[in-house]
Amino acid sequence: MNYSPKYFKELQKRYPAVTGCFDELERICAKAGPLDKKTQHLIKLGIAIGISSEGDVQNITAQALKNGATPDEIRHAVLLSVTTAGFPAMIVAMQSAEEIIATRPKK
Repeated sequence: MNYSPKYFKELQKRYPAVTGCFDELERICAKAGPLDKKTQHLIKLGIAIGISSEGDVQNITAQALKNGATPDEIRHAVLLSVTTAGFPAMIVAMQSAEEIIATRPKK
């Protein structure tokens, strides 16, 4: 499953109340427990891999990087999916994550 961030922006324009509720649910769930944002994104990355959502893998990878995850932590999270989601899902996710990692500015 792959989707375009451009399409999501169009969906936000067309159905702002629906996407607004979705965004609010995400904020409420994020605050409902003790996990920090980085950990939440690494968990969500595993879920995205499990449902084979390349668009989510890329989006969550970008969010994880913004919230303090290192490229190696992201790679490790992706690698851990191999025994649960399988090698094909893991390798596709790794490629998707690497595409996002490659676009980040070098320090």
